Amino acid sequence: MTERPPAIFIGDALGLDFLNSIATPVDTPIDWIDDGEGLLGWLNQAKLVPPEALRTVRAQALPGELDNVADQARHLREWFRGFVRKHKGHPLPADALAELEPLNRLLERDDAFSRIVQGNGGLSLQATRRWRSPDSLLLPIGEALARFVCAEDFSYVKACEGPACTLLFADHTRRHARRWCSMAICGNRAKQAAHRERLKALQTGQP
Repeated sequence: MTERPPAIFIGDALGLDFLNSIATPVDTPIDWIDDGEGLLGWLNQAKLVPPEALRTVRAQALPGELDNVADQARHLREWFRGFVRKHKGHPLPADALAELEPLNRLLERDDAFSRIVQGNGGLSLQATRRWRSPDSLLLPIGEALARFVCAEDFSYVKACEGPACTLLFADHTRRHARRWCSMAICGNRAKQAAHRERLKALQTGQP
């Protein structure tokens, strides 16, 4: 199994965090869902699937089955990336619904239901689903993408301004002035680059 660092969750929306499951956080590109184990790990970190369900799916999967689902997840990711990049920075138009038909087809496969459970504050209604096959791992991802489309103002969906960065995020800051995926990563790199440029200008006598 490939060793991976912890996944990146900076998108301020799970739908964007899914797109950010492939990135270059330092110098080497990392795909957190490049195989079946990677997909299970990312779903666990994203808290989209209960750990016991992940264990059950892993135990019951046929050889190669989880890798096949991870391949489907990567195709879903790149299709949705194209949709987001096309519409980011502007309100989502009504005719965008036609473009979302692949997502609706995925959602139609869901086998979700609700049940009453006991909690600390008494009884509550809990949404859950039956994990009938490894393919069902795609369903909570589809739901996260659908919630993102319906709840997010695409006017504030942005791409990090880092020259080599591919990360996307929803800008929920008060003035919608966020520019970087993270100040600790690309923001710091931009500051260092600006500092170098100022030093270079001083050394060459440029204003």
